Amino acid sequence: MQALVYQAVGKKALEERPKPEITASTDAIVKIVKTTICGTDLHILKGDLPSCLPGRILGHEGVGIVDSVGSAVTVFKPGDHVLISCVSACGTCVYCRKQMYSHCTTGGWILGNTIDGTQAEFVRIPHADMSLYSIPAGADEEALVMLSDILPTSFECGVLNGKVEPGSTVTIVGAGPIGLAALLTAQFYSPAEIIMVDLDDNRLEVAKRFGATATVNSSDGKAAEAIMKMTGKRGVDTAIEAVGIPATFELCEKIVTPGGHIANIGVHGKKVDLHLESLWDRNISITTRLVDTATIPMLFKTISSRKIDPKLLITHRFKLDKILDAYETFGNAAKTKALKVIIEA
Repeated sequence: MQALVYQAVGKKALEERPKPEITASTDAIVKIVKTTICGTDLHILKGDLPSCLPGRILGHEGVGIVDSVGSAVTVFKPGDHVLISCVSACGTCVYCRKQMYSHCTTGGWILGNTIDGTQAEFVRIPHADMSLYSIPAGADEEALVMLSDILPTSFECGVLNGKVEPGSTVTIVGAGPIGLAALLTAQFYSPAEIIMVDLDDNRLEVAKRFGATATVNSSDGKAAEAIMKMTGKRGVDTAIEAVGIPATFELCEKIVTPGGHIANIGVHGKKVDLHLESLWDRNISITTRLVDTATIPMLFKTISSRKIDPKLLITHRFKLDKILDAYETFGNAAKTKALKVIIEA
């Protein structure tokens, strides 16, 4: 089969690889129909995640058709149409019993990280009964690809951890796909203001169309001053970090109001300063989280009922044999205006 392989820092290639085989009774082999590229894949290619070693097939999102199942799989059978969760969960360990599937002792975020992932024609899914979701007939596959990771990540790590409430003021730092997904899902809770911050005017225009009440281009280094002015020097109730670099987290520290929340979503590969000298007396909470995907069933319903439309995030489409072009497009988003790309296997 064809597969996108991480070869070394900054290097990747489309290679021929053997079709995966069932190695545990709880496994399923899934034929990929559609997948996508995540910002985390770019972090891997930059060397930010040492857990992912060269030779790994990348990718942790997608929809597909079950090809075969292990003897202990009871929920799914060959031919079933399924959504793949980016997090694999056994369902029985101490963390899974707390719905902290991201820290499953035999799973967690392993796809495209410590085991081969979904940017291929086939993928092995451990703990299939807990890590796959049935797709009803007629469902929009492209929309559901966004349910593997981006929507639950933005919702759980950003909106829920940030305790967005009716009438609150929210700033989302980063108007990339994750930040825009946070913008879509934050509106479940009717905040009074959602301020989007980014360096890219195109993405800020997209944010306005998605429901942002205000936008700030941070390229002049004065985003904190602009947001404090917008909020009458009060700051924001929730600051969501959706980039993963020191400057964006430090911006969140500057703009959060007393009693507010900083919710980190971004994948950080470098040291970030925590300015307790200015935060120690401000009654704020700072949360970190790896997505657990526990909200996939709820988000599934919101998509089915058309409360949100994650297809708005899709800007480009490619076949698997053109995945290197897809990476080039996704990695140069400022020039290509890419948000999420769909890759059809």
